[in-house]
Amino acid sequence: MLLEDNTEETEVTSEGAEPLVSIIIPAYKVAPFITETLDSVFAQTFRDYEAIVINDGSPDTEALERALQPYRGRILYLRQENRGAGAARNTGLRVARGRYVAFLDGDDTYVPTFLHDQLQLIQSNGGCDLVYADATNFGDFKPDGLTNMDVNQSRGEVDAEALISGRCNVITSAVLARRELVLQAGLFDETLRNSQDFDLWIRLAKRGARFDYQRKVLVNRRIYPGSLASDPIKSFEGEVRVLEKTSLRDDLTPAERSALEATARLRRAAIELIKAKRCLLAGDFTSASKSFRFANEQLQSWKLRLVLIWLRLAPGLLQRCFKLRPT
Repeated sequence: MLLEDNTEETEVTSEGAEPLVSIIIPAYKVAPFITETLDSVFAQTFRDYEAIVINDGSPDTEALERALQPYRGRILYLRQENRGAGAARNTGLRVARGRYVAFLDGDDTYVPTFLHDQLQLIQSNGGCDLVYADATNFGDFKPDGLTNMDVNQSRGEVDAEALISGRCNVITSAVLARRELVLQAGLFDETLRNSQDFDLWIRLAKRGARFDYQRKVLVNRRIYPGSLASDPIKSFEGEVRVLEKTSLRDDLTPAERSALEATARLRRAAIELIKAKRCLLAGDFTSASKSFRFANEQLQSWKLRLVLIWLRLAPGLLQRCFKLRPT
């Protein structure tokens, strides 16, 4: 079920002395941004929540703690050695008291109605286990006016096959989930340095979790040099590792396994295409040819075959053509 912007409101309910929601915020090299992130948390129209900030062994701890000082009476602040975003989120999950948990990256921000709108969705139609929303990007790039769901689609019902195939893409900073279900699923896999969220969503879906989403833009995702979102190779490599891990399961349906193999092939090709273009622009024609050839083996594209011909006959001309292409 997809909730659109004009959906009728349902009452958001909260019970008990403990907060209804725990907002878990991993912090690593986000000192310049954490003030804006926390301001967006404390600007929420729904107030029954706690905010947990986990310093994941960040090298900017001194600056981070200066930025956090005005909020120390309103947040739970924890420090640990650097073990990655998944481990930081797990630390927050273990101390969280809320029935629901939200995972906000330390450089992203909420719109003021994030909690209200997501609680409304997760408590509707008999209740869901995990919901997410749309987001826009901002930061060190030229805005194109597109939302995340314009680029990374979500279509139809969310299940394991939809997640594996990329038909539905969960935006982690836009997630609200039932904490107990995440605990039962085994938390985030700390052996994965990135894409731990993708792995968890698949595991939850295989356990029968009920997912839903809405196309309201409720989160702003910051893109800047050094952020994971700014490095597509790392993102794709992380997805491939998750798919390799998932392929070892013995409970995948034929449709899920077929989707997994197809997605892994596409992600590996995408990695090589990015490498190929970078090598071509740097004048490393041998490495560019190797990567283009690998990508073409996966994709069987006439365009890539043409690129390989030009790379063999006139590499300098091909390089100049790529340099003239818009980025």
